[in-house]
Amino acid sequence: MDKLFYTFEINTSEKQAFINIDSYLNEALHTSKVRDGIMVVYCPHTTAAITINENADPDVKTDLKLGLNETFPNKSEYIHMENNSDGHMKSSVVGVSETIIISEGQLVFGTWQSVYFCEFDGPRRRKFHVKIIEG
Repeated sequence: MDKLFYTFEINTSEKQAFINIDSYLNEALHTSKVRDGIMVVYCPHTTAAITINENADPDVKTDLKLGLNETFPNKSEYIHMENNSDGHMKSSVVGVSETIIISEGQLVFGTWQSVYFCEFDGPRRRKFHVKIIEG
C-alpha cells in the first residue's frame, strides 16, 4: 500500500453529526514525515461529507445542523427507497473532500479552523481516506 495513503474508520452515534478529525489527520502527517506538500481528505460515502469550519464555538456545529435540516428536510414526496434523500443532498452540497496545505511539517489552518467528518445518515461505521502529496 502507498506509504502516503491512510484509511481511518470511525463510528458515528447520531443521525447527523460533525466529528472533528484533526487528530487522525495529524497522525497521518506525523507518520508520513512529510514537511511540505498537500493533504487530501476524502469521504467515500454518499450520505456523509468532509468540511473545514470553526472549532472554537460548538454552537457553530449546532447552527450548521439546523441550517442543513431546514434547507434539506427529508420530505415524504422523495421516492428514494432508503428514505435518506436528505443525506444525499447534504453530502452533495457540503462536498466529499478537502485539501489542506502542509508547511514545515504542520497542517495550515486559519485560527479557528478544524476538519470535520459530517454524518448525514447515522449512526453508522464510516471511513475516510487521507492522501499526502509531497512537494
